[in-house]
Amino acid sequence: MNIDHNSAHEEFRKFLKKENHRITPERFEVLDYALEYDGHFGADELFLKMKNNNSNVSRATVYNTLELLAACNLLSKRNFGENKTRYEAKYGKKSHDHLICTTCGKIVEFSEPTIEIIVKEISAKLGFEPSGHSFNIFGKCTNINCKHRIDNKNDT
Repeated sequence: MNIDHNSAHEEFRKFLKKENHRITPERFEVLDYALEYDGHFGADELFLKMKNNNSNVSRATVYNTLELLAACNLLSKRNFGENKTRYEAKYGKKSHDHLICTTCGKIVEFSEPTIEIIVKEISAKLGFEPSGHSFNIFGKCTNINCKHRIDNKNDT
């Protein structure tokens, strides 16, 4: 992923200043790791990745900064039905939706122009100005390992 970190840093810096939050190097370190994370992640997963790369950022700083990054619209906050908040980089990324396997947890991203049209049409019809949307389809994937796990669950 080729993201312009300087622009993201500037946007985050402006947000922190406007909202009267402290501007610290640790927050920008969390931002960089979050922007480079491939796929969806939880706060603990990001924290562990940072720790494994010898970061000294605390778990609390990671949690708090992720919330700020979501409020600043640099990250999207997602819930895929597992009672766990996940994040993904929103900055420099096209709008997309998700297919979520309820058996193995696999998440597939997809873009469908028809969904974008529907969001605009419904919003206009109901007098709403959309700032984004989240569309998730839950089901079971066709992965052979996942299907095998489904069959095994039914045997017990």
